[in-house]
Amino acid sequence: MTTNEERAKRHKIAMQRKKKHIDNRISKAKKNKGLLVILTGNGKGKSSSAFGMLARSVGHGLRCGVVQFIKGSWECGEQILFSGHPRVDFYVMNTGFTWETQDREKDIIAAEKTWQKAEMLLKSADHNVVILDELTYMITYGYLDKNLILNCLKKRPKDQHVIVTGRNAAKELLDIADTISEVGNSKHAFDSGIKVQKGIDY
Repeated sequence: MTTNEERAKRHKIAMQRKKKHIDNRISKAKKNKGLLVILTGNGKGKSSSAFGMLARSVGHGLRCGVVQFIKGSWECGEQILFSGHPRVDFYVMNTGFTWETQDREKDIIAAEKTWQKAEMLLKSADHNVVILDELTYMITYGYLDKNLILNCLKKRPKDQHVIVTGRNAAKELLDIADTISEVGNSKHAFDSGIKVQKGIDY
């Protein structure tokens, strides 16, 4: 038997073993419920991941809702693409970044007004998927009541999926999540003096 044949044989045995392991895990996954997905961490790609799931959901014909906190003063590609889509209800806080507004009271009023849209979506059995983009900052900065948010998430329709993005997700939020992905930051172009790029960063 040649080296390539031996390698092919070992590969097949390894893949058969892996398939058996994965099939066993799949057979044990019998629950069906709406998921709470938290995308946090200091790296780039949290919102991008969330909107990738939005595209996937829309592709499957699901009804979706999006609420973007913090962002809004820039023309974001995801908003351009999805805000007019018949299966997506899209709401934006529209104040820009907090370091630009520099007005805590104004930001709190905007956050509370925007949260009303989020709360409406979280009570809607018609919405299969809800994205709360940059919501973690609203808790960290104390703009919104943490317990109010947690209660709404817990009481949402049982089959509704919710995706929350943002850095420094509160422990209480992580505790009730079904899936948590922490995006790390190994290297970022901005740190090298490169401007943010249309289609990549916004």
